[in-house]
Amino acid sequence: MGEVKFAVRRAGPGDGDVLGAIHAAAWEAAYAPFFAPGFAAAGISSRRTRWHARLAQQDSTILLAEGDGRPVAMSVHRASSTRRPGLAEILSFYSHPDSWGTGVAAVLMTETLRHLRSDGFTRAHLWTLRDTHQSRRFYTKAGFTESGAARTHDFGDGNPLAQVEFERGC
Repeated sequence: MGEVKFAVRRAGPGDGDVLGAIHAAAWEAAYAPFFAPGFAAAGISSRRTRWHARLAQQDSTILLAEGDGRPVAMSVHRASSTRRPGLAEILSFYSHPDSWGTGVAAVLMTETLRHLRSDGFTRAHLWTLRDTHQSRRFYTKAGFTESGAARTHDFGDGNPLAQVEFERGC
């Protein structure tokens, strides 16, 4: 079997459904186990349909990675809300579970950081659930380190979950 080639591009107005499919599948695999089944099912459903509106807002850069011509991973970034000069925040970073282990996430992270540098950012940060060990391993492998900052986030079910912050230079 040949090596999979990955390409990364900006998501466009017609990519809402594919972004939703990636986000829903990745969220179901990584996050749904932290929630009651009904709440998780509603979360998966809402992730399938929210991306058309996100694309229309045009308040962030959304990148889409394709493997063999099929969209399989996505990232979203913009200037950090912390207002620290030169700091960008990666708001979302998801790959479809079918693509885990293929290298597409590493390619997408490299391209995300390249976009951030070309946009004038010098550092990037992100938040991830403390108990999602796979994502924490990936961010560490990608050169991020834990900043020491932690917070809780309530996804809407009244059950706040612990998040940790990762940061690195662009």
